[in-house]
Amino acid sequence: MELKDQIQLDKLPQHVAIIMDGNGRWAKQQGLIRVIGHENGTKSVRDVVEASAEIGIKHLTLYAFSTENWKRPKLEVQTLMKLLVKSLKKEIKTLQDNNIKLSAIGNLNDLPKKAHKELLEVIDKTKDNSHMTLTLALSYGSREEIINVVKELTDKVKNNIISIESIDESIINKHLYTQNLPDVDLLIRTSGEHRISNFLLWQIAYAELYFTDILWPDFKKMDLYEALINYQNRERRFGKTSEQLS
Repeated sequence: MELKDQIQLDKLPQHVAIIMDGNGRWAKQQGLIRVIGHENGTKSVRDVVEASAEIGIKHLTLYAFSTENWKRPKLEVQTLMKLLVKSLKKEIKTLQDNNIKLSAIGNLNDLPKKAHKELLEVIDKTKDNSHMTLTLALSYGSREEIINVVKELTDKVKNNIISIESIDESIINKHLYTQNLPDVDLLIRTSGEHRISNFLLWQIAYAELYFTDILWPDFKKMDLYEALINYQNRERRFGKTSEQLS
């Protein structure tokens, strides 16, 4: 039986998030500059996006650029931003052909004007697509996101728009960047690192975590299938006991 056929379509995670790590190390292993690793990483993005849409994943979120990534060498950051614009222009057909809606989360105003403009254009062109939502986390940091929520709620309490007693999980969810997305079911990180790196800290409270040594440019459809099968072989209890679930 092929790997894809082992996936139970009625038990797919609704929301998959991926920390796409290892582009730089992949390039170094090949004796190439880091930028080449990022360029090859875009091929994996296309492969995983198409595979996710094909199999029926409803929400896919990719950690493309963190708030901390601005600290990288200036040339690398500039190249990444140019690559973002190039990829958006190139992949619009893939998004349309697969009925995929593009979304973005993060402090998008920090992006260079050209990248921001291109991003908003593709978001607008795909806004009516309904098969899958692809969300790019750009200039994103979960701690910053949570700090912004605290500030917004504090201001609303101060101005008597809401009461302190009314603040619960649903209120917080409505003020997050991800307010239109369900919580993450499966979080995948490539490259062998076992950390979350300030990504969707609130949203992954009950997510299943899957770590693989594969560097992102080498992560393809079959690797996604393996992660999904691994996820489906786990028991998700959400604080309950196995007996309660059965």
